[in-house]
Amino acid sequence: MSEFDHTQLDDLIHSRIRLAVMAVLAGVEKAEFTFIRDKIKTTDGNLSTHLRKLEDKQYITIQKKFEGRKPVTEVSLTDLGRKAFSAYLSHLETMLGTAGLAGR
Repeated sequence: MSEFDHTQLDDLIHSRIRLAVMAVLAGVEKAEFTFIRDKIKTTDGNLSTHLRKLEDKQYITIQKKFEGRKPVTEVSLTDLGRKAFSAYLSHLETMLGTAGLAGR
């Protein structure tokens, strides 16, 4: 494997929306659906689709509850999701470092 082996990047995470979701969740214990939606500036439907893909791969967990009569959806990274995101970032950093772009 070379430092530029792009096939080592996790295709599931590499999507712009899913990458943004993973980045948001990496910095918090959990986040509400609306917080993520607003933070990454996407639509409810688009976010739901991408969250489902991450959940299917067990990178995130989704918990639905009610606060009063209002439904609340909370999302958090799983241990597997944190490891996958860390590996993704590590490989990306290796690629950028080899290209001489790291630290610029």
